[in-house]
Amino acid sequence: MRLFSLLLFLLSPLAGMAQTTMRLTSVPANTPANATLYVAGNFNNWNPAGTAFTKQASGTYEVTLPATVTGVLEFKFTRGAWASVEADAQGADVANRRYTVGGAPATVDFQVASWKDLAGGGSGSCTSTALQPNVQVISTAFQMPQLGRTRRVWVSVPADYATGTRRYPVLYMHDGQNVFDNCTSFSGEWGVDETLNQLQQQGLDPTGCIVVAVDNDGAQRLNEYSPWNNPQYGGGQGDQYVDFLVQTLKPYIDGNYRTLPDRLNTGIAGSSMGGLISLYAALKYPSTFGRTGIFSPAFWFAEAPLKAYLHQHPAPAGQPTRFYFVCGAQESQTMVPLMRAVRDSLQRGGYAAADLNYQVRADGQHAEWFWKREFPAAYQWLYRPATPTKTKAPGGAAVLSVFPNPAAQHVLVQLPAGWHEAKLDIVDTTGRVVVHRSLRQASTTVDVASLKAGTYSARLKSGKDTVATQFVKE
Repeated sequence: MRLFSLLLFLLSPLAGMAQTTMRLTSVPANTPANATLYVAGNFNNWNPAGTAFTKQASGTYEVTLPATVTGVLEFKFTRGAWASVEADAQGADVANRRYTVGGAPATVDFQVASWKDLAGGGSGSCTSTALQPNVQVISTAFQMPQLGRTRRVWVSVPADYATGTRRYPVLYMHDGQNVFDNCTSFSGEWGVDETLNQLQQQGLDPTGCIVVAVDNDGAQRLNEYSPWNNPQYGGGQGDQYVDFLVQTLKPYIDGNYRTLPDRLNTGIAGSSMGGLISLYAALKYPSTFGRTGIFSPAFWFAEAPLKAYLHQHPAPAGQPTRFYFVCGAQESQTMVPLMRAVRDSLQRGGYAAADLNYQVRADGQHAEWFWKREFPAAYQWLYRPATPTKTKAPGGAAVLSVFPNPAAQHVLVQLPAGWHEAKLDIVDTTGRVVVHRSLRQASTTVDVASLKAGTYSARLKSGKDTVATQFVKE
């Protein structure tokens, strides 16, 4: 019997796999006596309350990871939420811890210097960086009717917003705690507000952008950031979360801020699980999102259903979307291959190669500092001035070009190749013709200064042929 049991073990998939025990030998003196401590890392999708320690009679804390957890681990210790993540002795953020699981069982000792929310004896030593006058919290309890929850929502407007009347593009971001403020982040902030202010001051961002950031809910983060269920980690509420963004939050933002509400001026971005849900949102709502920032995406979380969904959602005609992918080369064994596969799938589905920016950084890590560093390049590429808009007629090669888009005073309308004259109608969202012109030149400048800000359709008709496209009036 013993020999049979041994043979079963040797033939089992776990045979020869080492188990690692983490032991906390020292924690801050002000750690609450009844606190449960956790480890969050790349092996449990960075769930701050995913893997709990057991307190020992000696006062230490121990947790043995599953034998399936192998390779290079990155992790942090928490008290169940990112607001109470570990910090250094001064209360500042610490880098991800790293440990490589070897070929034999091991017990590894660690010490926690302080907790971020209790640094300085509980008073906290964090200096808020969300003090820019253009950053505010819209609500600490914004209603999410699709999910039956509330959430803190932030907004950052361009530095010149208060002194002008211009309308601006919008970027929606997830994990709002990490977007603007060092004090609410769990591992450093992205510094999006400071970055955009600096780009404007340097003349590198002539349009400016409104950024809307929605906090995650900690316990519900994995559920909300995937429309598909992962049997081990959860998920499955991503549809409702994306519906909230499009059906509830975006109308509120467009109704209360001077936005350019069309798809070419509306983006969505996030990291890790936020990258997964950003991609999903762009595919589900192509008429809403025309810009997508995907940082170190957790495509592994729902690899099979995502592959099927990509196949089922090819590029919609006449709705080009920009996708910016970026990750670190050593984040995980699957990070780069899966990100590349998604990029290739989008291209096979009809998205233009020029709209798929794919970057792999040798030194990149699954960390806020990396995404903060990469954000300016991603933002500038995603929101760079649009090239002339071209739309193919259903029957063939006729192409209409309208430039610039967005436009403030004038648009340049170019007749399709082979056309010598045409009738131009510019139509508002109610179907009313607001401009009617006869065009008899290859290129004609049309005055749109008197039009109200918004989205318009430009239609050209010559004989039986008709082409159309959309543009935005600022």
